[in-house]
Amino acid sequence: MSTRPIRPVHVGLVFGALALFGVILRGVADGPPNIARAADAEKAKREAVPMAGGKDEHGPAIPLGNYVAGNGIVEPNGREIRVAGAVPGRIARILVKEGDAVTAGAPLVELESVVERAALRAADAEVQGAQADYDRVSHGLRREDVDAVIDEASSSRARADLSKSTLQRLEALAKAGGVSADELDRARQTAASEDGLARAADARRRAALAGSRAEDVLAAKARLELSKARREQSQAQLDRLTVVAPQAGEILQVKGRAGEYYNVQGEPLLVLGDTSVLRVRVDIDERDIGRVAIGADAVATTDAFRDRVFKGKVVEMARRMGRKNVRTDDPNERIDTKILEVVFELEETKPLVPGERVTGYLSIK
Repeated sequence: MSTRPIRPVHVGLVFGALALFGVILRGVADGPPNIARAADAEKAKREAVPMAGGKDEHGPAIPLGNYVAGNGIVEPNGREIRVAGAVPGRIARILVKEGDAVTAGAPLVELESVVERAALRAADAEVQGAQADYDRVSHGLRREDVDAVIDEASSSRARADLSKSTLQRLEALAKAGGVSADELDRARQTAASEDGLARAADARRRAALAGSRAEDVLAAKARLELSKARREQSQAQLDRLTVVAPQAGEILQVKGRAGEYYNVQGEPLLVLGDTSVLRVRVDIDERDIGRVAIGADAVATTDAFRDRVFKGKVVEMARRMGRKNVRTDDPNERIDTKILEVVFELEETKPLVPGERVTGYLSIK
């Protein structure tokens, strides 16, 4: 008798049937699918019930009372200030470090300024020259200079008179044939030249005695004002390369580094904030905004300090609904809900830090 070989497809069907039969047997042993097993039911009974004193075994302390809650973030008084420069440039020096307390107007960052400093020195020199010209023109010549001009005019007139007398004698001798025509021409040219020099010296004498003209004084003053304006422009360009603190506060973060090129369109150079008072900005669901008011008691809890509750008072409520500002890591969190920003001021600042995520609880009306 001949035997047939078992085909692979028949083997697959046999194993599939056995697997299905096993699943059915397991379902029968476990009972109906909508009836929980005793072990699962016991496990589901273990709920996270707040412990005595408002503590939760799975999270931070939970305040007692009637509250509405929302995710929040710690921020300095007046929010963080992202300090940026007015112009781009390479960072020469960072003058502060994180944690430093600074006053308003304190220098924080210096950008390279070799060209601008040279321009300022040139402008200073221009102002000094213009000032000297204005002083000379407006005050006129010194008494010694005036006396010198008068003496020069007198000497020039004396030389002119002498040349004129010499010419007259030569002209008389020329009539008798005692002087050549060439000598007589030279005498006439000398007399004319000396007379011109005498008239010029006399004009300078009159000008020295009369003083500078009003037009000259105004022109000198205009040149002085122009040079001063150029110096102010150079100083302003240099000042823009030093980034100063817009207000007093604490340096929360330094983003730039010496040697890097700073671009105005990029990240700020530093983050500054007034940490003398800390606030919490909480996202309150639109369904609960009618139960919160200015002056209401508030508390904050955080995972970092699970045994503490940070108290405060509501000081601000936004005037417009918006989107959530604080996101958690919960994948089931709804991100499309509308919220209202509510800010409460904390009674103490330590040990919370700006940027820390917290849960805010606001007492309801």
